[in-house]
Amino acid sequence: MPIPPPLPNCPSGLEYLTQIDQILIHQQIELLEILTGFETNNKYEIKNTLGQRVYFAAEDTDCCTRNCCGPSRPFTLRIIDNLGHEVITLQRPLRCSSCCFPCCLQELEVQAPPGTPVGYVVQNWHACLPKFTIQNEERMDILKIIGPCIVCSCCEDINFEVKSVDETATVGRISKQWTGFLKEAFTDADNFGITFPMDLDVKMKAVMIGACFLIDFMFFEHAGDNQQRTGVWQ
Repeated sequence: MPIPPPLPNCPSGLEYLTQIDQILIHQQIELLEILTGFETNNKYEIKNTLGQRVYFAAEDTDCCTRNCCGPSRPFTLRIIDNLGHEVITLQRPLRCSSCCFPCCLQELEVQAPPGTPVGYVVQNWHACLPKFTIQNEERMDILKIIGPCIVCSCCEDINFEVKSVDETATVGRISKQWTGFLKEAFTDADNFGITFPMDLDVKMKAVMIGACFLIDFMFFEHAGDNQQRTGVWQ
């Protein structure tokens, strides 16, 4: 699809995000992973609602880290436009993912262009709910994300609501979409939908995309081998 022209105050490569309020993320099925259980780098297609590919995302993690650390692994995920240019880089350090360790919870840095931070996704401690804060490049809180108490993919979508900072208004959603019994049972390839306000700062749209990938790794990366997390305490 054609690349939109450059816009003022918009990181290069993110121009298309200014025109949409919904985006779809489809993880590619890795045959080697299905046959051997050997963890491979995740790859995703990021599409518009017409099914046109807007970006391609690829994990860049070494073999030892992937297979020793599993879904808790640190990673770099590179998001590339249709011209092959890297437009967003996601950096996840190695941190705890259980609320038993509230001082070292999950965090993700979003860079656009690569090397320039535009925002962060920070996990918040909560006794029951998966909760995250979306921050801008100055670490100011912009939005909240609140998931269900039981994160279990069983015949229905799982919704993480995107809310205002005071949590009184819902402004968007990150949905893990049910893909059918066979795909859910035998692969960890997931489909997500993200909705956000059309007029949301394009940098925060990029951070919401990053939040979707963090949620995927935290809760759905092991869906195919019966080790899927079902809450914040696992």
